[in-house]
Amino acid sequence: MAGPAPANTRSRRGFLKLATLGTVGVMLGPRQAPAATKALTVLHESSFIKTFDEYFQKTLAPTYEKETGIKVNYELTSVGSLPTRMSTIAETGSGADVTMTFLLLPFLFDEKLLDVSDIAEEAGQKQGGWYDAAREAAVVNGRWKAIPFSNIGQLMNWRTDWFAEVGVTTFPDTWDELYEVGKKLKAKGHPFGFELGHGFGDNHGWLYPLLWSYGGREVQPDGKTVVIDADETARAVDFARKFFRDTMLDDVLGWTDVSNNKAWFAEQISCTNNAESILWLGKRDFPEIAKVTDQAQNPMGPKGRFHIMSAISHAIFSFTPAQEEARAFLRWLTDAKQLNGWYTSADTYYQPLLHGYDNAPMWQVEPRNIPYRDALASAHLLGWPAPPSRQLAESVAKYVVVDMFAKACAGAATKDVIANAEAQLKQIYRQA
Repeated sequence: MAGPAPANTRSRRGFLKLATLGTVGVMLGPRQAPAATKALTVLHESSFIKTFDEYFQKTLAPTYEKETGIKVNYELTSVGSLPTRMSTIAETGSGADVTMTFLLLPFLFDEKLLDVSDIAEEAGQKQGGWYDAAREAAVVNGRWKAIPFSNIGQLMNWRTDWFAEVGVTTFPDTWDELYEVGKKLKAKGHPFGFELGHGFGDNHGWLYPLLWSYGGREVQPDGKTVVIDADETARAVDFARKFFRDTMLDDVLGWTDVSNNKAWFAEQISCTNNAESILWLGKRDFPEIAKVTDQAQNPMGPKGRFHIMSAISHAIFSFTPAQEEARAFLRWLTDAKQLNGWYTSADTYYQPLLHGYDNAPMWQVEPRNIPYRDALASAHLLGWPAPPSRQLAESVAKYVVVDMFAKACAGAATKDVIANAEAQLKQIYRQA
C-alpha cells in the first residue's frame, strides 16, 4: 500500500518503529525553562491527501492566529517518521507542543502526554458521543491521553466487472462465500491478492479480522494469559491456507504494502484489502479502473465481522511550557466548526470517531466510501481484546500473527505454526 499511492502509509510504515519503541522505552530528558509564548508548534506526519495539510496551513492556523494572536506552526514530518520524532522530543524535553499520534503511541508515551479528559468528554457531549473504538485508542489507565481525530480503515476493494463475470453483483457477506467466489475468479484468470509478507497494514488489515472472526485471539483481556493455541485459531489458519491456495497469486507470500497497489492498477487481481486510497488514486490516474472499483466491509466469520483500527489522534506533551495555550488550541481544534472543514478537505480518507459526523454531507460525495464509516462499529486495535502494551507492540513488530498464517499458507502444519506462535507470545509476555 505504497509506491505511487502510499495508501494508509501513515499507519503502516511507522508501525515497526512504533513497536520498537515499545520494547526499548522512552526517557524524558531535562525540562526546558518556561517562557512567555506567542506561538505553538503542532507536529504532524505528511498526509497522503495534500489538501488536508493545506487546509491546516492556509485556513486553520491563520484563523486561530487572527482570533487569539497565537501563531500555530504546522511542522510536517515524513511518513513513517512520527514515532522517532516523538521519541526525540520526549528525550530532550523540547520541541512540538501538540502532536499527532496513531495506533499504540498514546500508550507508549503515556507518561509524556497531558491528561486531556475534559476536552475529550466535552467534545463527545457536544458532537454525538464517541465511538467505542475512540476510547479504545486514546484512554490510558482511565484517562484520555489524546483526542481521537479519525480512523484510516482497511477494507475490501473489489472489481465489480470481474465479479459480475461469475454472477456476483454484491460483495460476499462471509469468508466462506468469498472463498467460493475467489475460486471461480482465479479459474478465469482474475485471482485475489492479499498481502502475507512483512508490510505494515495490508497484512494486518485482513489477518487479524480473520482470526477474530473465528473466535481466535492472542492474549486474554487480562493482558498476560496467552491463548493463541485454541480450536478457533486452528480453524482460522486452516481457512487461510485454502483461501490462499485456491484464490490467490502465489507471490502474495512476499508482498509488502506497495505490492497489492501495483497489482491492482496492473489489473492482475480482482480483490484485496486496502484503505480507500485505491479508489482515490484510481479516480485521479486510472479512471477506467476506478469505474469498476468498489469497497466493502470485511466478511463475517463464525463469530462475527471485524476490522482493524488505525486511529489518528492529537495529544499534548506534558512538559511543554505552553500547557494552557496548547489545551486552549486543542479545544478549539476539536470544535465542530474546525473539524467539519478539516474532515471535508480530505473527502472521507479520515473517518471521524464522533457520532455527530455519521451522516455528514462528506459521506455523500463518494458513496462507495461509506463502508469505511460503517466499519467503525466493529474496529479494534491490533491485539484486541488484550489491552495495548509494550508486549503487544513487540508481538506486532515480530509479525507473530502474520507469520503464523503465512507459514501455514506456505505449507506448514497448523499445529506447528500455532505452537511456534504460542512459544513466541509466551516469551514476549513472560514479564506481563
